[in-house]
Order: sequence, then C-alpha cells, then structure tokens
Amino acid sequence: MDEETQSTMAAVGPRLKGLRTQRSLSLTALAESTGISLSTLSRLESGQRRPTLELLLPLARELRVDIGQLIGAPQTGDPRLHLQPVTRHGMTMLPLTRRAGSLQAYKLIISPKMRSPEPEQASHEGYEWIYVLDGQLRLVLGDNDLIMGPGEAAEFDTRTPHWFGNADEHPVEILSLLGQQGERAHLRARTTPPPPGRTRKDP
Repeated sequence: MDEETQSTMAAVGPRLKGLRTQRSLSLTALAESTGISLSTLSRLESGQRRPTLELLLPLARELRVDIGQLIGAPQTGDPRLHLQPVTRHGMTMLPLTRRAGSLQAYKLIISPKMRSPEPEQASHEGYEWIYVLDGQLRLVLGDNDLIMGPGEAAEFDTRTPHWFGNADEHPVEILSLLGQQGERAHLRARTTPPPPGRTRKDP
C-alpha cells in the first residue's frame, strides 16, 4: 500500500467520528442502525481497523453522505454544497461543511416538539457558536436561562451544562458552529444579554 493510500485510510476514522458527532449519534446508536458491532466501529474510528467497502456502505447510508466524504475523495471543483438534511427527535440538521473535521457548521430547524418546561442539560468537549435566524430560541446555559431572537448570537464552552430549543410554539432556525476545545470560531461572537424582561428564571 503506497503512502497516499495509507494516509487516506488513516483519515477515515476521524472523518467518521466527525460526521457521527455532528449528527449527535452515539457509537451504540450507530452500531444498532448499521448492524456493525460496537467494537468494530470503535476500532475503525481509532484507526485500529482498516475500512472496507462492506463497512463504508452502511455507514455512508446511515450518515446520509457519499462514500467520498468518508474517504476524502478529491473534489470535482464544484464548490456547491448538496445539503442532505437529517431529522431526529423534531430537529432537522443541514450540514454546511463538506468535510468532517474539527470545526463543523450547520443549520438547525427546531420544531416546537423540542420545547420543554424542564430541559435536560448536557455537556461535552468543544466550543459552540450559535446565531438565531428566525423564531425564538431558549438557551439554558449553566444557571442562565435566556430567550434569544433573530440576529442574536451566543458563544460558549460546551463543557458548561447546556440545552437549547424552542421558546414558544413556533419553529426556530439557527446557524451553529461546533469546534473542538481550543478552536473557537473566528467570528468571536459573545453571549448577547437579552433585553429587560427576557431572562427566564422559571420555565
């Protein structure tokens, strides 16, 4: 195997992990939906297992990407992105980046089904920047409970417990950049304090 092929094969693991993380899928969930064992997926992501067509086909199908995105096939020169929306639990995600990597951009359309009087906060490694395009977004970040409207942005360390969803009975659309720890978006947006009366303390 030549050096270029070895490099391509070695990049499959990080690409797979990036796409899986972007879609908020656990290894267990991906294993169940593809029929690939959990240990095989774990070794594939860590580079301990060589990717084969038998593994890549169901993974590409489940992640709704071309196999080329998993193996890093050369670009054709067409810069346009062919968005492939993924809908889970009332949230539609449209990836806005072609390659899996440390910084991912996507548009989220959140249905009122995500509205919750008692949101369950979660935390993970990384950094996130969000910008509200349309609707009212409720962002619970640590002890802060905020309502954000169109044109407002927030930037935060995702190790801080957080949750976001609809603030009312209407859909909300946002742009999101999610990066690894220490790789903050160059936009450098900061949490925008809501106008008086828009900070929520009780759901």
